[in-house]
Amino acid sequence: MQPLASRMKVMTGEGALSVYARAKELEREGRSIIHLELGEPDFHPAPSVNDALKRALDDGKDRYCAVAGVPALRDAIANYLHNTRNLKVSADNIVIAPGCKIALFMAMLALIDPGDEVLYPDPGFPGYPSITLGFGGIPVPFELSEGNRFQPDPDEIATKITPRTKILITNSPGNPSGTVYTDEVQRRLAELAVKHDLLVLSDEIYARIIYGGQYISLMNYPGMPERTLIIDGFSKSFAMTGWRLGYTVAPARIVPALQMLAVNSYTCVAEFSQYAAIEALKDRESATARMVGEFANRRQQFIRDLNRVPGFRCSLPEGAFYAWVNVAETGMSAEELCRIMLEEAGVAAIPGAAFGRAGSDFIRFSFASSTATLQEAVERILRVSAPWQGIAAAR
Repeated sequence: MQPLASRMKVMTGEGALSVYARAKELEREGRSIIHLELGEPDFHPAPSVNDALKRALDDGKDRYCAVAGVPALRDAIANYLHNTRNLKVSADNIVIAPGCKIALFMAMLALIDPGDEVLYPDPGFPGYPSITLGFGGIPVPFELSEGNRFQPDPDEIATKITPRTKILITNSPGNPSGTVYTDEVQRRLAELAVKHDLLVLSDEIYARIIYGGQYISLMNYPGMPERTLIIDGFSKSFAMTGWRLGYTVAPARIVPALQMLAVNSYTCVAEFSQYAAIEALKDRESATARMVGEFANRRQQFIRDLNRVPGFRCSLPEGAFYAWVNVAETGMSAEELCRIMLEEAGVAAIPGAAFGRAGSDFIRFSFASSTATLQEAVERILRVSAPWQGIAAAR
């Protein structure tokens, strides 16, 4: 029997989804599980968004449409990026995709040749190295260390750039740490990209979920518009996870390649959902601001409560909706702690090594659940913490 393609041996899955699968098994057995493993807001789209979807269906907008996306949606995204990130981009530079992951996948497929090196954050989204390997590229991690407040270190990145380096991936606010890159860091990253003629994939899926200050896209810096691809979507900022709507903002010379890949894969994104997305961008009910305000309240309470758990240490994230908890002082591995929490307490979370080697002493919790649910989760964890309480107290 013929073997599978060799790329399947080097690509990896996502820790969040594997933990989710085990958690669902336990639920089918009748167990009560608190799901803090998935990055999914417990909100739903504003009523006007659902109404727009229904109108689009009633109006017969269920046909094939433009490969790059409905022109009205591309115009709306260009306006949205101008209003929220002070970016001046043309609708012609925007390609709609069935989800942010597909947008990232297609961008990397368009750019990576075998042997190309791709710099990516560690800890970071597991898809970065996995997709790179799948296309024959060489993933090169740069560390986001706790001692550096999980900011990229431009000096470290500079030492890892070689003649084969083609792409720098950035993610601000970051998953899993919630770090928002500082202006100084982004300025230096931009200088490195220009100096070494690097393409930059700026993953901005959490750009609207920040807790203070004004978000600055890496595309804003000198020399960056012609080399930066923004990856974004509707899942996080508009609570539209199951709608599978993402997009890429790309330099003009790269857009035809993204369109060619769309033609050869998904053809186009569902027309009716694109019209609903236009309504989401208008945000008439200020749904995004209200959601982020609620996340901010949960952030304060949940981080405070997690720091009550013996051996847990966590700082306030600057963006996204994840608590990135250092558990080294428990004396137990993050994997074992996550096993105990899930199997004995019914709390699902992700061991940090799922996001890269630099995350081995950490656990990621999502606080995109209600305050009451988060409080119950911590109480459950405290009830099963006896195996590591004494170790933590002795440290």
